[in-house]
Amino acid sequence: MERETAPFEVSSLAPVVVVVGHYGVGKTNFALNLALDAAAAGRAVTLADMDVVNPYFRSSEYAAVLDAAGVRLVAPVFAGAGTSLDVPSLTGAVVPAIQAAYAEAAAPAPVASGAVGRPLVIIDAGGDDVGATALARFAGAIQAGPHEVIYVANAFRNLTQEPAEAVAVLHEIEAKSRLAVTAVAGNSHLQGETCLGHIIESVPFAQMTAAQAGLPLRCITVPMSAIRRENAEAAALAAVPKSYPVRVLVSVPWAPADA
Repeated sequence: MERETAPFEVSSLAPVVVVVGHYGVGKTNFALNLALDAAAAGRAVTLADMDVVNPYFRSSEYAAVLDAAGVRLVAPVFAGAGTSLDVPSLTGAVVPAIQAAYAEAAAPAPVASGAVGRPLVIIDAGGDDVGATALARFAGAIQAGPHEVIYVANAFRNLTQEPAEAVAVLHEIEAKSRLAVTAVAGNSHLQGETCLGHIIESVPFAQMTAAQAGLPLRCITVPMSAIRRENAEAAALAAVPKSYPVRVLVSVPWAPADA
């Protein structure tokens, strides 16, 4: 049985993982970290950028980082330099990627290999129920195999600073996407102002959001750049249940991303 305080491991991810949540909670940074960490662990990762609502902070903007890590990017046809304001169109590559991941998951694997080499599809959905509507067209394909729908919650995001507010948005996303959320991920931060105190302060919010939604808490992210400034890495990881150390890759244009 999984311990409630055990650190989060990317090796435990289902073949298809959908990342959803309110605008500005950090979905894309969370999805990018999952993709990069899973690829580093040997998974054959495809990251599908399905944010056809917000022209900013999309995973497609990090194509070079993903390519260098061996992550395949499936992006809307408008994605790319100088095309942020084009009319979006979802690509037909999403469903085949999902089907391939499920087919591989159903095949027997050598005992020694575990999850190494197994396909993993991570879907970075658009924010709120509006972005979730675009996700609905893939609901049938996603539901055809073992999958996770992880709802990302940020205690410091306006309009979802109370667990009840975060749960209300969760249910709106479920209704529009026609997918049931399977777990909650705490991803509370204040961009470059984040400190150890903020992260520890946000733990009850993540736990209460999951409890009120009747769902397990999948993980709580720990932005390591913030913690390193305080030389508090060990303290942070010990204080945060189901801790998931992440790099801050997505930030406002004037703030540097983590190396």
